Amino acid sequence: MKTTNEKIALLRQAMQAAGANACLIPSSDPHASEYLPDHWAARSYFSGFTGSVGTLVVTESASALWADGRYFIQAGRQLAGSEVQLQRIGVEGVPTVEEYLAAALSEGQVLALDGMVTPTATVQSLQKALDAKGAVIKSVDLVEGNWEGRPPVPATPAFLLDVKYAGLSAGEKLARLRAALAEQKAGAMVVTRLDSVAWLLNLRASDIDCTPFALAFCFVTPDDAMLFMDAGRLPAEAAAALGAQGVRVMDYEKLLGTLTGYHHDHTVLVDTAGTNWAIYTALQSNPCFTLAEGCDPVQALKAVKNPTEIENLKAAHAKDGVAMVRFAIWLEAELAAGRTVTEVDVEQILLKLRAAQELNQGASFDTIAAYGANAAMMHYHATPGSCSALQPKGFLLVDCGGQYLDGTTDITRTYALGELTENERTYYTYVLKSHIDMAKLQFLAGCTGGNLDIIARAPVWAHGIDYRCGTGHGVGFFGGVHEGPHNLRITNNVVFKPGMLVTDEPGIYEEGEVGIRIENELVCVEREKNQYGQFLGFEAVTYCPIDLAPVRAELLDESEKAWLNAFHQTVYDTLAPRLTAPERAWLAEKTKALA
Repeated sequence: MKTTNEKIALLRQAMQAAGANACLIPSSDPHASEYLPDHWAARSYFSGFTGSVGTLVVTESASALWADGRYFIQAGRQLAGSEVQLQRIGVEGVPTVEEYLAAALSEGQVLALDGMVTPTATVQSLQKALDAKGAVIKSVDLVEGNWEGRPPVPATPAFLLDVKYAGLSAGEKLARLRAALAEQKAGAMVVTRLDSVAWLLNLRASDIDCTPFALAFCFVTPDDAMLFMDAGRLPAEAAAALGAQGVRVMDYEKLLGTLTGYHHDHTVLVDTAGTNWAIYTALQSNPCFTLAEGCDPVQALKAVKNPTEIENLKAAHAKDGVAMVRFAIWLEAELAAGRTVTEVDVEQILLKLRAAQELNQGASFDTIAAYGANAAMMHYHATPGSCSALQPKGFLLVDCGGQYLDGTTDITRTYALGELTENERTYYTYVLKSHIDMAKLQFLAGCTGGNLDIIARAPVWAHGIDYRCGTGHGVGFFGGVHEGPHNLRITNNVVFKPGMLVTDEPGIYEEGEVGIRIENELVCVEREKNQYGQFLGFEAVTYCPIDLAPVRAELLDESEKAWLNAFHQTVYDTLAPRLTAPERAWLAEKTKALA
């Protein structure tokens, strides 16, 4: 197996053969996905950094990788011993990718990137930075031929999600998309993001681990919809059902040719952040198309869950809560018996308990089971060859979730395994305050995710502490565990609307010491309306007790205690009918009112 430095040497040889002086490998596939099919995990292969987000740049004499705060610890460890220098995004003095390349390239030099996997917005930003130096961008695939043992393109069986779960048919969703396009004075769009295609056509598969998406594009016009995917993957009855709703199925590889050869005039809306450079170039080359840049309207449409989705989602979370309760009971019993339990054991039992639930389709992401200081790495993942055994002290952080035909779940609980330091109890209570303050918030319609994020940070900011990530993210419906366009992050400017689903997961992460996170999914709901306007709030749809053992109750105010007690009453009422008598007794103790 080649080392990272040997792989980068191969890239430099390919650069030279292509007449390039630098190359860029993003964390992306042809659909701008966050979680990638293994076939497109090139950044991970060539750099050695396995986090879900990052950008690798290789020049003739240096290489660097950009990662955000979630991955500073992980990336530092995985890059150690290689020539790749870690660039910590957002840290003072660290250049952006654009600044780094502008400094590295000079007049007439060439940056190579694969236009099929690089978003248009990325190329436009890079070109703007390089124009000042007279450097240019060349679309060329330097990965193929230099990736030994590259995994194949996935092609899992596809199917249509029943309307009893989705709430709307593909035809109804296409009508909504066409109306949204008309509002933006456009008539056509290439739907490129996999979560958008999945929602639009109720199309599902298993092309990405833990995420039920099929590799596909959809070209939508006022009177036509073309689904580009391997037709052999779709059962005849599913293809017929789509056909009855005006959707034609065409081969995945024919998209670019179809766009360049299309003969009808349309204004085509292009989401430059989600549309790769190759597609954008194909659209640009066709004189029948007028391009209008804007946001993918499907993202906003699917962000607001319909009533059927919300009711189904609550049912999924109830089942998920049963699995989580049984896990906690199992964990307590194993530790009480003195048996060895590792972080990997935690992941395996959670998979088993979720698999026993009706309509479960596996995990929604790789479980983060992190004991002690390991939890300071936000996206830590234990493996059989590298994991910790639990001890009767400190914290175990468990971030996990399930995919169900009736919803996607994402939950984090931090469990006290025994003796805690005063610092650990204090940190835990600060995180709990942050979590509760967001969950019980009432806010005026028009507030953005950036507005709301500050509310959650206040209890930790008050003590000079912060967390290098957002407070929460959108969640798909039997879809991606991370879906936008809304989230709880200071930079987010999307207005919250009733029906939006978001996680509430503040935390404290101290390297080498501790990691704490508490997470529920919340649905945005209407509250009171008066002379000031419509007020909104949140309803928790996660049903699982929050560990009370570490709580310093004197640090919670009365409204925070009231929220916690009411939440635990809802958890008990929701889960008790699904549990055995001993399990109900255990749950009653864990959800008792905090005085």
